[in-house]
Amino acid sequence: MGPQVDRFRDPGELAEILGDWMSGPGPMYRKLARALQRAVLDGSLDPGERLPSERSLATALVVSRATVVTAYDELRGLGIVDSRRGSGTRVVRQPGPSRPGADGRVPGGQATSIFQRLIDGPAEVISLRHAMEGAVPELGAELAALLTEDLPGLMADVGYYPNGLPALRAAAALHFTAAGLRTAPDQVLITTGVSQVLALAAQMYLRRRSVVVVESPGWPGCFDVFRAAGARLVGVPLDQDGIRVDGLAQAFAEHRPDLLYVMPTVHNPTGTLMSEGRRRRVAELAAEHRVPILEDNAYDIGDRDTPPPIAAYAPQSAEVLSADSLAKSVWGGLRTGWVRAPVGTIQRLARHKALADLGSPVLDQALAARLLPRLPEIAAARGAVLRQRLDHLTALLGERLPAWRFQKPAGGAALWIELPGCDARGFAQVALRHGVEVVPGAAMDPTGAHDNYLRLPYTFPSDVLTEVAARLAAAWAELTGP
Repeated sequence: MGPQVDRFRDPGELAEILGDWMSGPGPMYRKLARALQRAVLDGSLDPGERLPSERSLATALVVSRATVVTAYDELRGLGIVDSRRGSGTRVVRQPGPSRPGADGRVPGGQATSIFQRLIDGPAEVISLRHAMEGAVPELGAELAALLTEDLPGLMADVGYYPNGLPALRAAAALHFTAAGLRTAPDQVLITTGVSQVLALAAQMYLRRRSVVVVESPGWPGCFDVFRAAGARLVGVPLDQDGIRVDGLAQAFAEHRPDLLYVMPTVHNPTGTLMSEGRRRRVAELAAEHRVPILEDNAYDIGDRDTPPPIAAYAPQSAEVLSADSLAKSVWGGLRTGWVRAPVGTIQRLARHKALADLGSPVLDQALAARLLPRLPEIAAARGAVLRQRLDHLTALLGERLPAWRFQKPAGGAALWIELPGCDARGFAQVALRHGVEVVPGAAMDPTGAHDNYLRLPYTFPSDVLTEVAARLAAAWAELTGP
């Protein structure tokens, strides 16, 4: 047997790793056994790792203890786990990949099961793990125009622009200036989405045991980028105006962080829009404590008036990186983003960018350069559709699930819902049995402060939202009924 390791940190975390394990044919115990076997073979569970007790895992999965007992029995028969009196049930070393992720599964982190859904593809369940939509019609029209009007000139060029295509840098600079933050093209770096901005900033600012102050709750995919760099995260709660100033000042004084990461316009998952006064105080505090700010505004589609980016309120001594993209407003498949910062900071980021990929794809950038000036009209149309869907979903929830508590978000694409007297991880397991996959709050706040919350996107057509509400209501009735 493999080396002894500590008990699995939390049965709820194992439930997240197992994902929608209830899909497929066969009795429930056998489906659970298959899911646990997959987790062992793909490296999500280490040799020697102690599995949760039958009772605690049954509670996390909202199944009978007999289901877990029988699943463990089956795994013992296959030689995948071993049980010893006083030592519990442990994973036995299995032949297969020696490194997590070597078989294509997403390794580690709070966002594991969220990203894995993108890799696994569609399932029988309605997955609400991502608030995504298809492309806007303007994208097709601009792509056709690009191929006929711009392609010959682009193909005659060398095609390498580590800082970004000049036309797109100029368009992004105008976009920031129109938003109230005067910007020159040399203050802009074009990236492959905002996710690359996070990765480049992590390379530039973070080392092992660095500290990053973040909003709590937050989006786990962003947090995992910082954790992968060896950083420790310090969460600060939010109120109706954004990240709390008192908590931020305390975090700065106690932890002397290397970076502050915030989502002011708008926050994911709560949908909070940081107020103008709060942006000013955040900028002043960061400058006072000499902490760089990375503000991520990619969750907003830009369909309404909002305050300028935090950088517009920053003292001259402050270092603020303002990131954005077309993912929410145009299409997630157009992996084009940008970051605005002081010229010296952009030059440092550009060196990391050149080492990473020598520059983002030129055709994608050229298409983005054509779309960016049209963003106000594109965002207005998409925003109108999203508001209709939001109204439809909130009406359904009021009718079918009146006990659920939430506030309408200022923007974004999802509701942040409080489930009264319920751990959302347990509800997520019951919802899976009813054909809906949701993201519980524990995935977005590991402190436990939001375990009774879940994130519910409203980016789906009305008929899908109607079906989602019906399935969630049935799951809630099963969980809370007699």
